[in-house]
Amino acid sequence: MEWAGIFTDTYIVGFVLLFFRFASLFMATPIFSHESIPISVKPAMAFFFTIVFYSSMPPIQIEINAPSIVIAILSELFFGLAVGITLQIAFNIITYAGGIISYMMGFSMASAIDPQTGISMPIVSQFLSLMALMVLFSIDMHHWILLFVDGTLKTIPLGGFFLTESFFSYTMQAMSDMFLVGFIIAFPIVALSLLADIIFGMLMKTMPQFNLLVIGFPIKIMVSFSVLIATFTATMLILKNHMLEAFNYLEMFF
Repeated sequence: MEWAGIFTDTYIVGFVLLFFRFASLFMATPIFSHESIPISVKPAMAFFFTIVFYSSMPPIQIEINAPSIVIAILSELFFGLAVGITLQIAFNIITYAGGIISYMMGFSMASAIDPQTGISMPIVSQFLSLMALMVLFSIDMHHWILLFVDGTLKTIPLGGFFLTESFFSYTMQAMSDMFLVGFIIAFPIVALSLLADIIFGMLMKTMPQFNLLVIGFPIKIMVSFSVLIATFTATMLILKNHMLEAFNYLEMFF
């Protein structure tokens, strides 16, 4: 008879809402939203973690009727979308910086399909994005997201999430910081590339036989790669700090 209690309407609706909370997170957050994870696997993962966390789910606080359930499902979808946007903005700092670096190195036409998003992006952005994923795994970001869901079950009732003004203000600030920090990361290569262009221009004026395409571009690419390797550790530390800041902010606006 004790098992019969878990098949009541309240527990079934709670299970469905918890499933949508995990599913929306896995479709929007870094690592879990990676394109290399088949679309059929993500719902299976959401179903598995729903079963795991089902015992810690508090009783739902909504009425059991069709309109309330639909609104609650939309609330859970917005919850995952809000979390995903917050973390993706911090993660896209690397992608934006890689785009600037590719342009300055002359690699803007060398694009490839990014396995993270499934869209075409410059090859330097793709490389930095893959390295950034390794950094997220090294700090156990995937475990943090699961623990964050467990914490939200106690603070945000299922179906009770609503977008607030603080979320929109933080999103606008985070997007402006993304462009600023991304440019700061790429600035050493941008500065050296501009300096190399000035030097090559002076050489072409004093030595007309100087072939920029044959000599200048390989030197510019070599210098840019050297600076990229020298600043790689600092770049990953900047990404790590911004991801931690974004994750800590989740606790404040939820």
